[in-house]
Amino acid sequence: MRAAAAWRPATDIESTAMNLDKKSLLAWAQDHRADFESTLQQFVEVPSVSSEPERAADIRRCAELAAAKIRGFGGVASILETEGNPIVHGRFDVDPSLPTVTVYNHLDVQPASAETEPWKTDPFTFIKEGDRYLGRGTTDDKGPALTALFAIRAAHEAGVRVNIHTIWELEEEIGSPNFEGAMKKYAEQLATNSVIVSDTIWVSRERPACPAGLRGLQGFELSLETAKTDQHSGVVGGAARNPIGELMKLVTKMYNATTGKVKIKGFYDDVMQPSKKELNDFKNSGFTVKKFKKDHGFKSIRTEDPMEVMKRIWALPTMEVHGLVGGYTGAGIKTVVPPRATVKISCRLVPNQDPKKIKKLVRDFVKRHNPDVKISFEASMEAYKAPTTGPLANAVRSAMKFAFGIEPVFVREGGSIGAVVSMEQVLKAPVLFLGLSLPEHGYHAPNENYDWQQASGGMVAFVKYFEEIAAMK
Repeated sequence: MRAAAAWRPATDIESTAMNLDKKSLLAWAQDHRADFESTLQQFVEVPSVSSEPERAADIRRCAELAAAKIRGFGGVASILETEGNPIVHGRFDVDPSLPTVTVYNHLDVQPASAETEPWKTDPFTFIKEGDRYLGRGTTDDKGPALTALFAIRAAHEAGVRVNIHTIWELEEEIGSPNFEGAMKKYAEQLATNSVIVSDTIWVSRERPACPAGLRGLQGFELSLETAKTDQHSGVVGGAARNPIGELMKLVTKMYNATTGKVKIKGFYDDVMQPSKKELNDFKNSGFTVKKFKKDHGFKSIRTEDPMEVMKRIWALPTMEVHGLVGGYTGAGIKTVVPPRATVKISCRLVPNQDPKKIKKLVRDFVKRHNPDVKISFEASMEAYKAPTTGPLANAVRSAMKFAFGIEPVFVREGGSIGAVVSMEQVLKAPVLFLGLSLPEHGYHAPNENYDWQQASGGMVAFVKYFEEIAAMK
């Protein structure tokens, strides 16, 4: 690993000795609460929406803000250019002979609009309501990123002997298309012994949870064009092909919308079933169907069996229809046969499933059932299985229990983080998870929020984790 200059605090930071007991760390967090909240406000009010090209200037502004904050905390910050959005790399080096741990977060966010979504406040205006913080990015993932950054500062002030790096990505919400290339380009600079990711969700506030795996992703669009323009359904109806109808028929052949079961032969062949230990952790995770429905605003779901729900959202692959484009969508009915239509679909994949194989299965299925349909593949990510045993996993357990008073369970995360597999493969480093978000925080939803309990507890957990790493040989 390339040696770096020793970490020195910035002139405006007073470095003082601090005990590493929980009470002292919580007191430190409370003393720095106002600074944390004002910093989170700065970040939330930069609309770093990676899916909207017109936000490119905001993406750059967010990267510069992040680099400035790292430098203000005494670190060395670099903005690493990629083929797309930049990556912000922070280094808080103590001694090149000591272990290095890297904390990964992302600073790009999902789109949000108070005009088209039921936001109670402007999504890009930071609002504090008691211990709760509202705004796009508060929990996904700016709040956890800043929680970790403040913990880095606390660890330094406490004299923890470990090198700590940060990787802050700005393309995670669009599938990290340029992240792996950047990892390869800057591999020497980004070298590390291990990675800890803070971009995941607990099952409930009462029980910390760490992912033992992430689902992968394969997105695609199905398009069919049968004419050039809308045609009067009274004149051509019955003879003309209807692209919306044909695509709906194709989709129902691909999967059962009632059960969610994918009907493409071979789709489930490589699925890694959860072990008895994993199923036991699922059972002890604190998950309830009632709270799951409440947190996500569901009126009903496909099954009310708790274990079946957990297996479906964490351990089994899926196919979901995200949108249908085509025809008339205004008020009333416009009696036309539309000329073209597109269906947007993705599959969440589990460990052992290969996105390339899934692409071939889908392509062959579509060609066999409707050869006129064109298919274009979108974001692709491999699933990831994290270690749940060994010193690093034990360090996560110890840190979570120290901070929150109860040992975490290892479950699987239903979502995908494309950067995780890239970091493991390119940096040759194990990747673990120390997430802080809760179901009620509203990942990707209107009225996204974060709270001081998770932020302050998270600071304590990260400091303890860094201390555990420092103690390893």
